Amino acid sequence: MCGRYVSTSSPQDLVGLFNVAHWDPAETLQPDYNVAPTKDVWTVLERLDKETGEIRRQLRALRWGLVPSWAKDPSVGARMINARVETVHEKPAYRRAFASRRCLLPADGFYEWTPLPAAEGAKPRKQPYFIAPADGSLMAMAGLYEFWHDKTRPAGDPAAWLATVTVITTEATDAAGRIHDRMPLTIGPADADAWLDPARTDPDELRALLHTPADGRLTATPVSTAVNNVRNNGPQLLEPVPEPA
Repeated sequence: MCGRYVSTSSPQDLVGLFNVAHWDPAETLQPDYNVAPTKDVWTVLERLDKETGEIRRQLRALRWGLVPSWAKDPSVGARMINARVETVHEKPAYRRAFASRRCLLPADGFYEWTPLPAAEGAKPRKQPYFIAPADGSLMAMAGLYEFWHDKTRPAGDPAAWLATVTVITTEATDAAGRIHDRMPLTIGPADADAWLDPARTDPDELRALLHTPADGRLTATPVSTAVNNVRNNGPQLLEPVPEPA
């Protein structure tokens, strides 16, 4: 799975990197070294502009943890932070979004944990690793977004609409595979236009665009267990620690 990741790029940089046509400068997020579920995250998507009638690429801050439109309340989002690539096109919670509401989630890398055998007299623990492209490039994690309407709010209330996202995952390989059995999928630069285009709806063609991050050329660096606490943040979380014996 992908349950934590790092996103430190500025919105100005993301606008240039992803050829974004619209971003509201009033919408800002701080560099985040411990992105956790239910946080707002930078999301690149394409939507119809009602004024011009054209599809425009946007950069928006959406909440991580997808809430299907039919959900009774938004609490379900905390359990829907990932969607498995093997079933994302057919699961009721994701199939409509997969057909027309696909997005990219920029990330420096992601965290995973591996169990360690219990030392004598101590409890079992898990060692966190920061996994990222070996060349230092930015990851464009494949995701889906959805809108949920709170019917308890007055008609016309902007706060009645909640926009949320999920990360698509696959079986882990290479450096990530020795840490955890799942990993996020990414979209290569050459496939970004096709992935984001809401007019493309063929499931097989869309699934063919999903790739292993950095083609499997990843580094896995052991880091402090400070990352376990979502309240901890900052570049110190990425500082390497000795590899567990």
